[in-house]
Amino acid sequence: MISSGDTAFVLISAALVCLMTPGLAFFYGGLVNRKNVLTIMMQSFISMGVVTLIWFIAGFSLAFGPDVGGIIGNLKYVCLQGVGIDPNPAYGATIPFLAFFSYQQMFAIITPALITGAFADRVNFKSYLIFLVFWSILIYIPFAHWIWGGGFLAKMGVVDFAGGMVVHVSAGMAALASVFVVGKRKVCEQQTPHNITYVALGTGLLWFGWFGFNGGSALAANQIASIAFINTDIAGSVAMVTWLFISWVREGRPSFVGALTGAVAGLATITPAAGFVEPWVAVIIGLMAAVFCYTAVQFRMRMDWDDALDVWGVHGVGGMLGTVALGVFASSRINGINGLIYGDWHQFSVQLIAVIITALYAFTVTYFVMKIINIFTPVRVGEKDEVDGLDYSIHKENAYIFNE
Repeated sequence: MISSGDTAFVLISAALVCLMTPGLAFFYGGLVNRKNVLTIMMQSFISMGVVTLIWFIAGFSLAFGPDVGGIIGNLKYVCLQGVGIDPNPAYGATIPFLAFFSYQQMFAIITPALITGAFADRVNFKSYLIFLVFWSILIYIPFAHWIWGGGFLAKMGVVDFAGGMVVHVSAGMAALASVFVVGKRKVCEQQTPHNITYVALGTGLLWFGWFGFNGGSALAANQIASIAFINTDIAGSVAMVTWLFISWVREGRPSFVGALTGAVAGLATITPAAGFVEPWVAVIIGLMAAVFCYTAVQFRMRMDWDDALDVWGVHGVGGMLGTVALGVFASSRINGINGLIYGDWHQFSVQLIAVIITALYAFTVTYFVMKIINIFTPVRVGEKDEVDGLDYSIHKENAYIFNE
């Protein structure tokens, strides 16, 4: 039976998740060189248009439709759903189909946009558009089906409340693969944030939207949504303070960018576990997120991997950590699943196996997708365009015009 309260809650949550993509644009836009701010912001915004079309045409039906039937069968599935006929009534029991459709669409939009932070300042926009299409079809949609759509990982008992694997592991490992294909930046004159106020604005929008990202994943205005909501805020807050403290001790100064990055790390790490753990666990996960993700960033720097905005270190490592933490700390008192500390070795083992499978798949497929694209059209811009900045060399636009 359709609940007006649940419907309103999920629709508002979908709008909050939608807001996260512009928030990501500001977050990334502030972190890059001023000559590339429009390019990276456009990469986020254009995902809203391209992925929406993919999701409407076949993406949703492939992710949440039956395992068999091909494209025609899946298109039939989504069309029947659209007019209120539910050939598979397993999803959204108290909300209309289109509310569930829209909510999931927002997740599909932001996930590939996350990857762009890794190859900032050096990727051709045309190649990015091609990558956006194939990555969504070959990686995001299979992950959504395997874990949320009744696929083989779901049948193993794997759970992911709001996208630890579907969103963060997939994007983080894809980011790492893209770094190895694209290579290091040649322009090193300004690899510090050009506008920290943009970073702060983006973090605020992301944090605000994350309440819909995690809380809305309960798909109902209920106790689980409340738990996910407060866990989200606790983990993000604890990780922010912990990252600030670590970086202050190590670098000798309280970094605003460091604090903001820590908050995002905590929010990403709690995502898979938000609706399965008690609030005291969110404190532990926030602490772990800051320590592990900060360490991953330092490791990336020592290895000289040019993941420009640390997508792998924050989202990839955070998503993997949160998924495994779910297998350790989940409590049946919250959402019917126990983790390792309550004696369920099986849940811990399947979470660990799922992390390995999704990480390897996302990395490998992304690597080959980018290699194949590069055969037909250069993924990386020329050295002159990179030096001049992508905003003007590709788009013939400038973020800032200074009058003499």
